[in-house]
Amino acid sequence: MDASEPAIYRAAIQGDRAAFEMVIRSTSRSLFAIAYGILQSREEAEDVVQDTFVKAWKSRWRVRDSVKLPAWLATIARHRARDLARKRRPEPLPEDLESHEVVESAGQKADLDGEVRSALAQLPELHRLALTLRYFEDLDYGTIEQTLGLTNGALRGILGRALGLMRKRLKPALASIG
Repeated sequence: MDASEPAIYRAAIQGDRAAFEMVIRSTSRSLFAIAYGILQSREEAEDVVQDTFVKAWKSRWRVRDSVKLPAWLATIARHRARDLARKRRPEPLPEDLESHEVVESAGQKADLDGEVRSALAQLPELHRLALTLRYFEDLDYGTIEQTLGLTNGALRGILGRALGLMRKRLKPALASIG
C-alpha cells in the first residue's frame, strides 16, 4: 500500500471528489474483475462497477476505517453482481456438454477457451474471484488480499484449491490436445 493511500481514502470518505476519483481509478479494474467473475458478462460487469461507485459515494460515511475502503467497495460490487445474477433466468447447459470434444483445427483454441470458462464458472465464487484477479487481471497478492478482505495465507489456500479444481476439470480437455 502506498503511504498516501490512507489519506486519499480518508479524503474520499469525507467527500473530496478529486480523492474519490483517484479511488475510482485505482479500484475500478479489480471491481470489474470481481463483477465479471460472477456475471461472465462485460456489459453487466461494467454496470455493476458504475453502480458500486454511485452507491459508495452516497453511503461513504459508513466506512469507519479508511484503510478498508477498497474491501468495502469490493463487497458492494460482489453483492450487486450476485443480485444481478440471481435476477437472471437460468440458462440450460447444452445437452452435449459432457460429450464435447476438443477438435484439432482453428476451432481448437476457441473450444479450449470455452472449457476454461466452463471450469471457471463451476468454481465457488470466492475461488473464481481470486483466480480472476490473480491470473486474468494480473493483480499482486497484496491488492487481492485488500480487495477481497483476506489474509495472505487464506488467499494462497484459496488459489491453491482453485487451481487444483481447475486442473481436475480441465484434465480431459488438455489430454485430448496432446
